[in-house]
This record gives sequence, C-alpha cells and structure tokens, in this order.
Amino acid sequence: MNVTEATDFPPSLLEIALFYAEAGVDEAIGDQPVDRTQAPPAREAARPAAVPGQAAAPIPGGNPSANPPPRAPAASAPALLSASDVESAARRAARACQTIPELEAAIKSFEGCGLKATATNTVIARGNPQAPLMIIGEAPGRDEDAQGLPFVGESGQLLDRMLKAIGRDEQNTYISNIIFWRPPGNRDPSTEEILACKPFIERLIELVQPKVIACAGKHAAATLLGTTQGITRTRGRWHEYQREGIGIPAMPLLHPAYLLRQPGVKREAWHDMLELAAKLEQLGL
Repeated sequence: MNVTEATDFPPSLLEIALFYAEAGVDEAIGDQPVDRTQAPPAREAARPAAVPGQAAAPIPGGNPSANPPPRAPAASAPALLSASDVESAARRAARACQTIPELEAAIKSFEGCGLKATATNTVIARGNPQAPLMIIGEAPGRDEDAQGLPFVGESGQLLDRMLKAIGRDEQNTYISNIIFWRPPGNRDPSTEEILACKPFIERLIELVQPKVIACAGKHAAATLLGTTQGITRTRGRWHEYQREGIGIPAMPLLHPAYLLRQPGVKREAWHDMLELAAKLEQLGL
C-alpha cells in the first residue's frame, strides 16, 4: 500500500520511512542521533546580555566554572592587498636586487601572486644572461612547471628549432616569461597576476641588458610594449621597449604554442625570425 493511501493515524515508522524514500530523501543530517521519543531537555536559564567592556554577570546558583571571563576581542584579519599594493611590493622587492641571483631569490620568496599556491615550481629563465637576444613569453605550461624552466615542452622545442634556424641557441639567447608560475589549466593570466609579476620581469630586463627583445604571444607584447591590438596585427613590425630612459628594439612574435595549433601561419613566423636575424646582424651581434 502506498503511504499516501494510509488511513490509520498516526503513521507507523515504516510508513514514515517509505514516505521520505518516495520523496527522494536518502540521507539523515546531524552529527548526533536524536531520540524524538524523549522529552526535550530543559532550556538553560537565559543569560543576561553582557554590556560591551564589562564582564558577563554569573547566573545565580550556577557553577562559577561555567561562567568564564569574556575573551578579549579577536584581532581583525588584515585587509587583502589591492592589485596596486601588490605591484608596489613587487617593485620594491625587485628594485632592491642588484644581481640576477638576488632577483631569482626575490621572485621565489614573493607571496603576492596567487598562482604560486598551485604551482609546482617557480619558472624564471634559461639560457645565457649575457646574450644579446632576450625572448620573453607568457607563462609556464605543464612541462615548464614540472621542470622549473621556461619553454621546455613541445612549444619550447619548436622555439629551439626556430632559433637554431637563424643560428641561435641557449649560448646566445636568454629566455623567460612575464609570469613565473603556471596558471591552472594553462588558462590566460589575469590582470592582477600580470601586475604582480611585471616589476620582476622589468628588473630582469634591466639586469640582462639585452640588445634585442622578442615578445612571444599577445600577453608578453601587451605587457612590455603596451600594444592594444592582437598579436596577428602587431607581429612582424618593430616596436621599442622603453623603461626608465632605455629603449630596446622589440619584435612581437606569434607564440610557438599558437603555431602548433595553427601550422598554416608558420610562414609568417619564419618571416619574423628572419627579421630578428637581420636586426641582430645589423647591430653586429
């Protein structure tokens, strides 16, 4: 018999259980079982409201140990830093570094970028820091996060082949990213994450003093060159990286990962690599 057809009241426990089962209830919530057949416990005498700054009055006849003195107010948690505050902290930390090893240590100890909490390694650079050519990408991927080095996965191997085609390798190229920790799922870095890392990559450029910069990908080009157009519009044309009185020729490049997804644009990428080679030759590098 369906419990909805029952005529005997009150319903039995079995009928109640069947009703709840038909209604889709499959879990009882509660830390402790409650015996509903017992009378509810007597309520504790109402405690008079405490006046701020005064001790609570004890309950008459109550146990003194049951009336502990009020606790001191908990200290309020510090307010979260804004993106501009984080950027300022990063800039102070970066400016204090006079060598690349000091800067690397500062980046590894920096806690202002939330990506650090989910990353395996801090990924900074590979290659020769005295090289005339500096290539700056966007952010580490899975392989880079695992190995702690930039551009070592499939797209990095393609980049190495592209560099080799114009006579460049780790001996005469320095490779880094604008972000030093892998975004989960290889998503695009957020504006806040870019701002947190930007002072460090700018300081790294100052310490390396490259003669030519190649920005691989839209985020690298937008962050370092201030470009607002897409990478397909800005690639292949020379820009200038400007920072505190210095100007360095800079070329936006299609990111190697993009070339793996869109092999039909490798012709344009090869044109850009030839432009890089010509600029380096023109500068006698």
